[in-house]
Amino acid sequence: MKKAGCWSIGEAAARAGVSVRTLHHYDAIGLLAPSEVTQAGYRLYDEAAMAKLEQILFFRELGFPLEQIRDIMAHPAYDARDAMRRQRALLEMERARIDAMIARLNEALLGKGTPRPEVFDMREIERMKAQYADEVKTRWGETDAYAQSQARTGAYGAGDWADIQKGMDERMAAFAAVRTLAPEDARVQALVADWQQYITEHFYACTDEILEGLGQMYEADERFRQNIDRHGEGTAQCMARAIAAYCAARRK
Repeated sequence: MKKAGCWSIGEAAARAGVSVRTLHHYDAIGLLAPSEVTQAGYRLYDEAAMAKLEQILFFRELGFPLEQIRDIMAHPAYDARDAMRRQRALLEMERARIDAMIARLNEALLGKGTPRPEVFDMREIERMKAQYADEVKTRWGETDAYAQSQARTGAYGAGDWADIQKGMDERMAAFAAVRTLAPEDARVQALVADWQQYITEHFYACTDEILEGLGQMYEADERFRQNIDRHGEGTAQCMARAIAAYCAARRK
């Protein structure tokens, strides 16, 4: 019997307009695992898995290769809302390009206008896509942390991601609750130590050096700051300064 709030692999495939074989392939390459496999061997997809499938299909619609999608979505810095904003911008560019082609066809059918082969130009769209994909490696480079993160997160299913995100949100909310305290306060420093351990457990070995770099990014990068400050304005700054104090104390 199908579990409430879940879709079988056939139902999930039908909703997305893809084949069951495609979903099996996504699982095999570590892109999208079913939320649950029953004792009878049935693959089930819950709301979180379907949301992830939707994200994958947006990337596919824009022409991203599957391996690139996996790398982007498995990255610890992946932000679904930021991805949606970028996807929207790319789709709007693509819509403008299609509108221009339709307009040119209408002109041609009426025997008007002059040839405009430039309406087929995809270079700017491709440049933006490449820029987005390259940010993953630009931000982290070919580091051991990046390799560890890819190897570990590739095995995560939707349920794992939901639990991890919940844990991250809880920890950011805890920072938000103490953001008026001094960065050196013992309660704040305990949260930093817990945050470092959480990253190590779920993504890669978070050394003090990596942690310090993350702290700087939380405050300097607008996208990270906005995402963290959802828990309360100033939370990103609190985390950044608390991490800086933590790492400075550890160097002594």
